[in-house]
Amino acid sequence: MEPAADRPIRWGVLATGGIAASFTEDLLHVEGAELLAVASRSEQGARAFADRFGVPRAYGSWRELAADPDVDVVYVATPHAHHHGATSLLLDAGKSVLCEKPFTLSAPQTEELVATARKRGLFLMEAMWTYLDPTVRRITELVADGAIGEIRSVHADFAFPAEFDPAHRLWDPALGGGALLDLGVYPVAFAQLLLGTPESVHAWAQLTPQGVDANTAIVLGHPSGATALLGCSLTAQSGQRASIQGSAGRIEIERDFFHPDGFVLHRDGREPEEFRAAPRQGHGYGWEAAEVVRCLRAGLTESPLVPLDGSIAVMRTLDAVRDRIGVRYPGE
Repeated sequence: MEPAADRPIRWGVLATGGIAASFTEDLLHVEGAELLAVASRSEQGARAFADRFGVPRAYGSWRELAADPDVDVVYVATPHAHHHGATSLLLDAGKSVLCEKPFTLSAPQTEELVATARKRGLFLMEAMWTYLDPTVRRITELVADGAIGEIRSVHADFAFPAEFDPAHRLWDPALGGGALLDLGVYPVAFAQLLLGTPESVHAWAQLTPQGVDANTAIVLGHPSGATALLGCSLTAQSGQRASIQGSAGRIEIERDFFHPDGFVLHRDGREPEEFRAAPRQGHGYGWEAAEVVRCLRAGLTESPLVPLDGSIAVMRTLDAVRDRIGVRYPGE
C-alpha cells in the first residue's frame, strides 16, 4: 500500500552494528521519517539499540520486523553477505527496502532482488550515498554541462590498512571479504556514474591465503575511448582521491571522493575554481533517507538518482573483476 502523503514514512532498521547506528542518528533528523522498529538476531541486541535511540519496537528476529504491518520501509545494515537473504525476506513480506552497498555478493543476486521488487511493485534502492551527495551531484552537473569537455579518464582509489584477522568480515570469504566489495564498490560506482557501463574490464590483485583480495587494481575501458583507473586496498593508506580528466579541463577531488568536502575545477584558459561543500548534517546518510521518503510519497518504486539498473551494472563490473582476479565465494 502506498504511504499517505500526509503522514510520516515509518522505518525499520535491520541490524544493530556501527553503520546502523550512524544511519539511525541521521534518520532521526530527516523530515517526514519516523523510526518505528529495529531488529537483530537477538532480542537483547535489539532492545539495547532501541533504548539507545528511543525506538518503540524491538524484535529479536528479522522475520518479526518483516511481519510488522506498520513499517513502510526497512534499512538493511547487515554485512553484505546477508543483504540478499534479508532483502528477500522483506520484499516477500511486502516491505520497501533501502539496502546497504554493495547490494549483494553478485550480479545474479542483485538481479533477483530487483526482479522481485519490480514484480511486486515495491520500492528498492541501494544505499549508495555517493550518488546523493550534493557535492558529487554538482560535479556530475558540471560534467554534463561540458565544463571539462569530453571525459577521457577517471581515476579513483579507496584504501586503508586493516589488521589481518581471518575471522573478521573484511577477510572472511564466507562474509564476502576482501577489498573489492567493501571498498572497491566506491571507485567502480563513481566511475560508472560518470562514464556508464564499461566495455572491457581488466584487473590484478594480491590474494590472501583465504582467497580474498587484499590489494586490487582495475582498468575499465569504455566505448567512447575513455578509461577508468581504479584501486582498492586493505594493505595501504590512500587519500581516497579522485580526478576526472576531460578534453578541456579536469576536476580534482583531494580526499574522500565518495562524500567530498569540495573539489577544484580546472578549465583551459581559466584560473582554478574551488568549490566547497556546505557543512554536512550528521554523517551524510540523511540524503539516502530523504530520497527514500521523497520517492515513497511520490509513489515511485525506484529512485531516478540511484537507479536499479545502475546498481546491477556496477555489480556486473565487480563480478567481472572477481573473475579476472580469481576470487570466489563459498557456494559459487
